[in-house]
Amino acid sequence: MSRARSLRSRILYWLAVYALLLAAGVSLHGFLVNEYAERLLWDSMLRTEFTHHLQRSAADPSYRWSDSDSLRLYVNGGAPPETAALPDGIHDEVELPDGTEILVLVEHVDGVRHVLTLDITDMEREEDRLTLFILGSSVVLVTVMGGLMALGLGRTLRPLTTLAGDIAALSPDRAGQRIVPETRASSELLVIANALNDYLGRNEQFVDRERAFINTASHELRTPIAVMSGAAELALAPTDVPAVTAHQLRRIQRTADDMDRMIALLLALAKDPARLLQAGQPIELATLLPAIIDDHRHLTRDKALQIVLHTAQPCTLLAPPAVVRATVGNLLRNAIEHSDDGRIDVELHADATVVIRDPGHGMTPEQISAVYSRMARTGMPTGDGIGLELIARVCEHLGWALDIRSSAEGGTIATLRMRATGDAPDARIPG
Repeated sequence: MSRARSLRSRILYWLAVYALLLAAGVSLHGFLVNEYAERLLWDSMLRTEFTHHLQRSAADPSYRWSDSDSLRLYVNGGAPPETAALPDGIHDEVELPDGTEILVLVEHVDGVRHVLTLDITDMEREEDRLTLFILGSSVVLVTVMGGLMALGLGRTLRPLTTLAGDIAALSPDRAGQRIVPETRASSELLVIANALNDYLGRNEQFVDRERAFINTASHELRTPIAVMSGAAELALAPTDVPAVTAHQLRRIQRTADDMDRMIALLLALAKDPARLLQAGQPIELATLLPAIIDDHRHLTRDKALQIVLHTAQPCTLLAPPAVVRATVGNLLRNAIEHSDDGRIDVELHADATVVIRDPGHGMTPEQISAVYSRMARTGMPTGDGIGLELIARVCEHLGWALDIRSSAEGGTIATLRMRATGDAPDARIPG
């Protein structure tokens, strides 16, 4: 994609075109006027001399024409051969073999052909030099004018360039930002700056309301979930709880935990990534990962399925713990739900990368593309747990990389590379 030209270059371009057209028009007009005036002058001069000669000849039969260095009269022959075929009238710039340029007047008087010539070689040379001088002066004048216009436009547009730089420097995570135009700014720029400052103020009020809503929603949503989870835990404390009741209470606990993780992910999407990083805590993944696996072992109770954690390398990550637990836990849950038997391998690398390999049926490229298009793994929302499309959005929001692909041996490989929120986003699910 070609880079857009600046306003200054656009104005200079059209001013240069205007200046060149103006200079060409003035030069052409001057040339035409000069040629026309020159023609009138030569015509008047030669005809005046020729008329004076005829009058003197008629008044004094002994009068004879006397040639000068530049003006010659030929009667009944003797004229240069270049003038032989010329009709009556004035003929401009007739060139002789020796390079001499002459002006020729041809007239027939009483059947006698008169040819009056004027040598204009020196005058034409002076005219050429004057033309070159005028053209050179025009080029210099246009160049100087162009430089002055460029300098003036630069000074005129500098407040606009400064305003554009100030706008580009605005950051969404800083409050109290305002645009202060230069003292030389035009009234139009002042209107733009005032309108933008008004928008910044209203946007800050909107962001403050959204943050207050998120904080309130977080408290109001998590409090009843914590109450339900705590009540279920207390109800399970006695040893004489009937099996059916205990099963339902554990189901309540699991559902409350799922809701808590979902709320954590939704709130993470609602918050600015920089603020999430500030709220993050150092997490030792080698310690957290076994706890996440233990929390999900109950899902394998009715399946011939094992979860094997390979030797986890020490790795410390700065991130919100609830988001990490929800993201890794959902990938593990997804692997369990789509596997019937075999072994799920979980690996942790030193660069904060978690790899989960399941023995399921694998995913087609269309299904993987559907996940990337905010669809669940089978192409329809599953209704249980947190969809992979939500996990992909969280990864993109935090600048993590999520890679899901089918294994050549069957099953699916999910690779989650976690990184600091300030890094460039690289969430991707290839299709």
